[in-house]
Amino acid sequence: MKSALVLGGGVMGLTAAWALARAGWSVRLLDQDALPNERGSSVDDHRLIRHAYGAARGYMRMIDPAYAAWRLLFAEAGEDLHVPTGVLALANAQGGWLAESRAALRADGHALAELEAAAVAARYPFLRPDGIAQAFHMASGGVLLARRIVQALLAVLAARGIAPIRARARAVDPRQGWLETAEGDRLSADLLVVAAGPWAPRLLPALAPQVRPTRQILVRLAPPPDYRAGWQAAPMLLDLAEDGGFYAVPPVAGTPLKIGDHRFAPAGDPEDPRQATAAEAEEILAFARPRLRDLHRYQVLSAAACYYDVEPAERFVLQRQGRGFVLSGFSGHGFKFAPLLGLALARAATDPTLCDSLAGWAAGQAPPVPGLLADLEQEIPA
Repeated sequence: MKSALVLGGGVMGLTAAWALARAGWSVRLLDQDALPNERGSSVDDHRLIRHAYGAARGYMRMIDPAYAAWRLLFAEAGEDLHVPTGVLALANAQGGWLAESRAALRADGHALAELEAAAVAARYPFLRPDGIAQAFHMASGGVLLARRIVQALLAVLAARGIAPIRARARAVDPRQGWLETAEGDRLSADLLVVAAGPWAPRLLPALAPQVRPTRQILVRLAPPPDYRAGWQAAPMLLDLAEDGGFYAVPPVAGTPLKIGDHRFAPAGDPEDPRQATAAEAEEILAFARPRLRDLHRYQVLSAAACYYDVEPAERFVLQRQGRGFVLSGFSGHGFKFAPLLGLALARAATDPTLCDSLAGWAAGQAPPVPGLLADLEQEIPA
């Protein structure tokens, strides 16, 4: 049996370990902290999954396979940790990301409903219609319960006999298939997978010009009682205002309402504390204030920072390097594809003829070659 060593216990490392174990590899999993790692960007209340992707049609077309991969994982975990909500996208100007999404979605036959500003306010009384130049609603899409998914993955791996090793890596060599821990131990395997999130550029200096860690702020809120039921039944909200904009995740399955902005901050240090400052929280609230009616009546429950590993064009990095794979550059939107990427990696690790096509597909620039998604052929809609 071939051996694999996976560095990183976020959703990318966990799903890679799961997929490799499914494919018959003997897997060891290593992380610098106890899992779930509260410093990891995967450990949050929720993440979003949606077909709307602007002009990035490659990623739009990966959503159906991504859903199939989630179904496969949820079947093994014994619980469905996705809440369908749909998506509401708004913009205060014509053109741009929303128009690009609309064109791409319609070209591929996805259903969406155009909405006027007044209709948005009528459907969702907690929103202000001011300045809405275009809007659409899609029934598809929803919330992935991220924290519970990470816990479920750990349980699935435990059932397969994989217990995380707690150790900090200070040097890695994917090409040779080894890593060295801070204690001086050298671990090696037939395959090394580096999925170290915002810490990866430190461990792989060649990656640093391509990927940078950024500090992103999110604010958790409790709506006032008269808006609570409306929010609980609401779609995810993407407000694409040119002067800021924000996203909102509805309070589903016992989670809080969460808002954050669409911008990527300057490079940050993932070793910094995860507490957000009052000024950082206020900046996010300022983006939401013009759109959320009576925001002053909402209770701020908490504000926190998470760190993303950002690639300039927001394209995923999934590269074969000798006896290793490097996964990086997930830019805040990689979570939705984690099981799909893990399954593809495991296929390519087992069949090296698939490796050359892996990077372009993961970057959203090429369709999958035959065999790459063989685990999902019965699950993907025609």
